[in-house]
Amino acid sequence: MINRKKILPYLLVSPYVIHFILFVAFPVGFSIVLTFHKWNIISPMEFTGVNNYIRLVNDKTFLKSMGNTIIFLLIHIPLQIIFALFLAEILNQKIKLRGVFRGAFFLPVIVSGVVVTILWQQLYGYDTGLFNRLLVMIGLDKIGWLTDPNIAMASIAVMATWKNVGLYIVLFLVGLQTVPTQYYEAADLEGATHFQKFFKITLPMINPTIFMVMILSTIGGFSLFIEPYIMTGGGPLNSTVSAVLYIYKQGFFYYHMGYAATLGLFFAFIILAVIMIQKKFIEKDH
Repeated sequence: MINRKKILPYLLVSPYVIHFILFVAFPVGFSIVLTFHKWNIISPMEFTGVNNYIRLVNDKTFLKSMGNTIIFLLIHIPLQIIFALFLAEILNQKIKLRGVFRGAFFLPVIVSGVVVTILWQQLYGYDTGLFNRLLVMIGLDKIGWLTDPNIAMASIAVMATWKNVGLYIVLFLVGLQTVPTQYYEAADLEGATHFQKFFKITLPMINPTIFMVMILSTIGGFSLFIEPYIMTGGGPLNSTVSAVLYIYKQGFFYYHMGYAATLGLFFAFIILAVIMIQKKFIEKDH
């Protein structure tokens, strides 16, 4: 006779186990196997050994895409943290229409990334874009926001910051509201200024939130795809080809599925390494 008490726990966890096998374990395992093969989806897979890994080491375009992604992160993450924390600090105060402003800043987060990207593509337009029209009105020269290789990635980073800042404002608001008010009251009695309270009390107390925002921003930055795909296609001169966009092109433009899997696996390890470094040097125990 079946013991129901013994079999019940297995039945309860079985949906997760099945999901994990079908959508995590199998895809990851298949991707690892695929890195040792050449496959264009149509023809049978052909075993090539470590050729894909050798190609990766010598792929200058992939190294370029990694460099572009790092440039994006170096611009995007500081902007994201500074603006999100600054706006969260303001919205944490007792101001009029505070709820309206909170909703307004969060609105871009729930709007489709494609819609936001197309909107900013029009704003960045060289001849008809709003930004260049404003520059011309005040007597300045037009700027090739998306056509100048030197600033194209920075332009995309600014747009991505605007798109996502609302989410991190909410996270920082949660962190700010968990800081005990008695610390601020004690600081007021000591005559501390607002800046002193911010740097001596607020920042240390919300360090876990800052760390979480950095992790989420890093993961989001490494997954940069929609923005360069729609706005520039990776140009000009491959200056905005992100690593994910390059992997996508290898897999679905050129049908180099084995090489795309190799790039994806290597890229996953890079992300893991960066996050572990962030965890070591930024996170602090309280």
